[in-house]
Amino acid sequence: QVQLVESGGGLVQPGGSLRLSCAASGSIFIINVWGWYRQAPGKQRELVATITRGGNTNYSDSVKGRFTISRDHAKNTVYLQMNSLKPEDTAVYYCNAAAFTSTNWGQGTQVTVSS
Repeated sequence: QVQLVESGGGLVQPGGSLRLSCAASGSIFIINVWGWYRQAPGKQRELVATITRGGNTNYSDSVKGRFTISRDHAKNTVYLQMNSLKPEDTAVYYCNAAAFTSTNWGQGTQVTVSS
């Protein structure tokens, strides 16, 4: 079992930046892929970015070039640096940790981009 706690969300103006953090605890060694997902009101949850155990990253087209996913092994924390934020980035952002036979979700953190 893996426990995930997100932080760093908030209200930011268009063009601004935020950094989300996902602190992990528990059986972290079983995790193969770490990811960030988001869900806007009335929409399905969608993939934002992933990073594998080996450090390979993947991004959705909507955030490519603006967002960066990274992982600090010593702190057991995954980050999502979000730059050039747009109103359409407004959503609840969720951290995900996927193993071969299980997947784990955090509680989510709200990001609101508005002037």
